[in-house]
Amino acid sequence: MKDSKYIALIVAHMVLGVLLFFVRPLSKFYAIAMLAVGVYFVLKNRNRNNEVLYASAYIVGSEVFLRMTGGNLLYESSKYAVMIFMALGMYFSGFSKNAIPFWIYLLLLLPGVIVATETLNLQTDIRKAIAFNISGPACLGVSAIYCYNRKILLSQVNNILLALALPVFATTVYLILYTPDLKEVLVGTGSNNATSGGFGPNQVATLLGVGMFVFFSRLLLESKSKLIFIVNLIVLFNITYRGLVTFSRGGMVTGFIMILLLLAYIYFNSKSQGKYNLFRLLLFMSVAFFITWIYTSNQTGGLIDKRYANQDAAGRVKESQLTGREEIWDSEIDDFLDNPVFGIGVAKALEVREEKSGGLIIASHSEISRTLAEHGAMGIIALMIVFFTPIFLFLDNKQHIYIFCFLFFWILTINHAAMRIAAPAFVYSLSLLKILIDETPAIHRK
Repeated sequence: MKDSKYIALIVAHMVLGVLLFFVRPLSKFYAIAMLAVGVYFVLKNRNRNNEVLYASAYIVGSEVFLRMTGGNLLYESSKYAVMIFMALGMYFSGFSKNAIPFWIYLLLLLPGVIVATETLNLQTDIRKAIAFNISGPACLGVSAIYCYNRKILLSQVNNILLALALPVFATTVYLILYTPDLKEVLVGTGSNNATSGGFGPNQVATLLGVGMFVFFSRLLLESKSKLIFIVNLIVLFNITYRGLVTFSRGGMVTGFIMILLLLAYIYFNSKSQGKYNLFRLLLFMSVAFFITWIYTSNQTGGLIDKRYANQDAAGRVKESQLTGREEIWDSEIDDFLDNPVFGIGVAKALEVREEKSGGLIIASHSEISRTLAEHGAMGIIALMIVFFTPIFLFLDNKQHIYIFCFLFFWILTINHAAMRIAAPAFVYSLSLLKILIDETPAIHRK
């Protein structure tokens, strides 16, 4: 991609963030235009260049932004849109006959749906409750079937990731305008809606974390000139800073782990020149991240240090390491032990906790414990399919430099944010692609 085109994309999304902050009703038009443009290019090109992956990536990256600005057509519309695009992709380009594990995965979800029709309370909107809880796993299954062993160039994967990260940058610009002065809204060390655009900090930080990873990867692999390196560095700094000040740790920790996995993979698969270049960049980025942290600590009056040390504003260590999520986990494991074969049914775990707590609605943050509770042994098999398939494919796909980054993004994200957004499902599916190296990454050049 030419430098001028790349900078134009960055500037366009900066303008988008500003525009939606001042004219929020435009968010609906943005959502409609995004879908319309995606469908147009898929149909026009008959998916010859995997256009469905670009369209899906952009939808995934904009999901939280649309929810934040009131632009989502339906709350779960991004997951449904991704499934529709993937289905279009399969129609035009087919899918691997070896994708049987994920057909089995989808079938394993059905018993939990059937059980739910019998166990959910009569006053519950059964269709809505089941759709809300099954849309994430279904999105993963459909996306995985399309991506399974599909050949694609590394440069194309980098562009797909850019399509995901551009709306994340627009979200960052929106957040900067939404909360220009942090000191006016920081009152403790809990996750902060005011610094998250008035929306759920967990979901916001999840997208900012993956956006941070994407722009870091572009520093390593796609910064072919000093100008682009500087642009990527500025974008990376802003995304990292705004992610930290959401005070939601899960998404940012996940992003940092993805970065470490990418660095480890490149290091162990590089020759001496590549290792030398990587070492120099690592030193530079370590200093840059340290400065970012010091700046964030200064802007938050030291509260960010206490947040990541699991302390309250007074410096006292909090009793719970996971903000009370251990109790939800224990409750869902009990449900699994009581119904180990087919589970208690999709969406039933929420009702069980509501009854036990006397009316409190406490949503699960862990897709793993929820799957065990609601799908039983079928859920265990389904999770094993998802976890082990990329590892098996890696044996014949060692050029996929992102495979463990994507896999661990999925498993870490579903443990702190379940599958409330489409990102873990879509990003996971990219780990199943068959990568072909078409050019030397920037980090390997002198």
